[in-house]
Amino acid sequence: MRDSGDEWQVVLQTDHAALAGQFAEAWGGEGFDPLRPRHQVVAATARHDDGWAVWERAPSLLSRDGAVEPRDFLDVQVLSHLALYRAQIAAVLDDDPYAGLLVSMHARGIYNHRNGTDPGLVLTFAGSEQRAVDAFVAEQEQLQAQLIDEHQIPEDERWANYKLLQIFDRLSLYFCMKDLQAGEPSTLAPVPIRYGSQDTTELKIEPDSAWRVRMDPFPFEGSEASFTVLRRTLPKRSWSDVEEFRREFFDNPPQEQPIVIAAA
Repeated sequence: MRDSGDEWQVVLQTDHAALAGQFAEAWGGEGFDPLRPRHQVVAATARHDDGWAVWERAPSLLSRDGAVEPRDFLDVQVLSHLALYRAQIAAVLDDDPYAGLLVSMHARGIYNHRNGTDPGLVLTFAGSEQRAVDAFVAEQEQLQAQLIDEHQIPEDERWANYKLLQIFDRLSLYFCMKDLQAGEPSTLAPVPIRYGSQDTTELKIEPDSAWRVRMDPFPFEGSEASFTVLRRTLPKRSWSDVEEFRREFFDNPPQEQPIVIAAA
């Protein structure tokens, strides 16, 4: 969600994940190894927020500084967050153990700043449910150890793929949460370059025009890549209750917004 001044830009988490999946699909330009195993990494990326589909059937409001606003994903109730992530991990695991491992690693990383690579990632209410968070973390770490042992997944490969999933996730959040009309540059790191190596780089993003940015280095094929995201815009106002907000939200269909990323 982004505050656009007189309106809210809202992108559902499931639609944000779909955009991240598009980035994974396109990954592998000159100087960057293709994803390995490609299908599993793309699937994990596209499905890393599947559980939100339940919560998003009834999005809620949050009172902040005397004003009421749509509840952002960082402000979600933590017990709900843990439940929806358990459900999505189980669902992805049923489909593919490797993809399920990556989604589990992603979920665990939400509670330790993406394993130290994103200090700004903090769920607002995590501290109030610390015992539940600790139990979830221990559960996921045990599950991951079991999957790694059963399927003999190389450590360097899974950590490279975990970091790449985080880059796809954060790049998607850039387009969902930054003001691309005003122009907000950003840098994403660490970005694995090749498997079997500790070499990483950082992606520098510079706005070029509305919904078009330049990126250096460029990690996709060619010199320009196109993507789309579904987003809603809601005029700012005070809703009388959450049901009124939900009616307005779902009466406002999402619009398909084209995105262009070009080489710097």
